[in-house]
Amino acid sequence: MTATEVAPGLLLRAGAQSSLALADYRLAAFDMDSTLINIECVDEIAAAVGRKAEVAAITEAAMRGEITDYKASLRQRVALLKGVNRADLQRVLDERLQLNPGVASFVAALQKAGLRTLLVSGGFTFFSNVVRGRLKLDFARANVLEMDGEQLTGRMVDQPWGDIVDGEQKRRTVLDVCDLMGIAPSQAIAVGDGANDLPMMEAVGLSVAFHAKPAVRERAVLSLTEGGMDRLLAVLK
Repeated sequence: MTATEVAPGLLLRAGAQSSLALADYRLAAFDMDSTLINIECVDEIAAAVGRKAEVAAITEAAMRGEITDYKASLRQRVALLKGVNRADLQRVLDERLQLNPGVASFVAALQKAGLRTLLVSGGFTFFSNVVRGRLKLDFARANVLEMDGEQLTGRMVDQPWGDIVDGEQKRRTVLDVCDLMGIAPSQAIAVGDGANDLPMMEAVGLSVAFHAKPAVRERAVLSLTEGGMDRLLAVLK
């Protein structure tokens, strides 16, 4: 699908009908790994047991959309993390995890404009709880890694809403928060980078691809390929 470059590295899909006025939106939903933050947490955890390359290859294929069963791919990756210590998770958090450039100022601008904010991630609450706090996000949903004492079991914990945050669960979560807020899905923005973000991106009024995989860029209304997330404010006002 063709797109017009409205600023360097900022593309607007041709024929898109979405409003670019922040006043028309009430909610912004964000993926976490490689969107709000600079890493894929599962890959960095795998480094602790010498399996980063193996896990990262699965992650990359899933994000490109080459693996259609996201839940199975995540279970496969998490199983390879068995035996990782809580201290290893903390090192990833302390030494590797950073907010992506422009994220803090972009989120703050949306909040100042009156939007509520949601983190919805196929990643893990060990990290998402910290990111939510740093950005003062209103809502968050992510997966829980099962621990046996101080070590990962290689499994995830079922939660009241279901087992794993995959693309469909992201979509349902965004729609549930819209319902909770009493707004239409057309009043929501969704920002992501991988194939599992497409269901939520296509359920809302404005979809934004952030340094995303080609399949995601092709289907998003706005696509940012250069610079920090705050560059979106050049067109979202």
